[in-house]
Amino acid sequence: MSGESAFIDLLRGLPLHPGARGLEDDAAMLEVGGETLILTHDMLVEGIHVLLGQDPADVAWKLVATNLSDLAAKGAEPVGVLVGYMLGSDHARFVEGLRDVLAAYDTPLLGGDTVSGGPPRSFGLTAIGRATHVPVPSRSGAQVGDAIYVTGSLGAALAGFEAQRRGDQEAALPYRRPVPLLAEGRALAPVVSAMMDVSDGLLLDAWRMAKASGTTFAIDRSAPPIALPEARRDEALRWGDDYQLLFTMPDSIEPPVPATRIGAVKLRADDAPLVLDGTPISSPEGLGYSHEG
Repeated sequence: MSGESAFIDLLRGLPLHPGARGLEDDAAMLEVGGETLILTHDMLVEGIHVLLGQDPADVAWKLVATNLSDLAAKGAEPVGVLVGYMLGSDHARFVEGLRDVLAAYDTPLLGGDTVSGGPPRSFGLTAIGRATHVPVPSRSGAQVGDAIYVTGSLGAALAGFEAQRRGDQEAALPYRRPVPLLAEGRALAPVVSAMMDVSDGLLLDAWRMAKASGTTFAIDRSAPPIALPEARRDEALRWGDDYQLLFTMPDSIEPPVPATRIGAVKLRADDAPLVLDGTPISSPEGLGYSHEG
């Protein structure tokens, strides 16, 4: 067995800090001086997460925004970031994009490192946040009877990716420069039972959240709003890169932010973390983007 899940299983054999949450989440928690800090790290690789030859300013924006989205899913406010940069001939454009995104989200640069290599080039970033509510939301807290919600619409990033391929920079904006929902995450943190950002596709991320929670997510395929023609609904639910927030909360209360109810949390049945339009789905294969191989 190879790929991401096999590697993470090996890592679970190492001594883990309690704040690592068993490596079942997108971020770690660290208690420091009465504060709960949230730490997350993501990487982008040319030709996989961004297009080869994409504007380095957009690469810098996406690198920061994807990490801030992990903080948003924890209801955190950013403290700062550390950047890992693979050297090239386009430093100025990368720094320009970095300046834009850090200013947009009031996030300072703390430092980082540079290396030589590529192509393809890869870029890493560690984001540090401060929890605004404790306990910090996790993937694993969904309770039977909860309602399932998602913010925004899905498929906008796929539409933007296709626009980028044909050179329409304005229409490509959702793919080029995703928006981390930091304010929404802070508003939701006190009331959700579980929350994560949708980075790898709604269906795959819902499967993961349900699995971590030991429950089944029963989702109505027609319920999530999409930014693509209806005939492409399946693509919108699987493609990812939208960075909307997927969350569960008690059925008796209404979300404090605009969101769409897409299903309900059920008792685990047939070893299927996901039930889509009544069909149990026991394997994550084909549900979204995965680093398996």
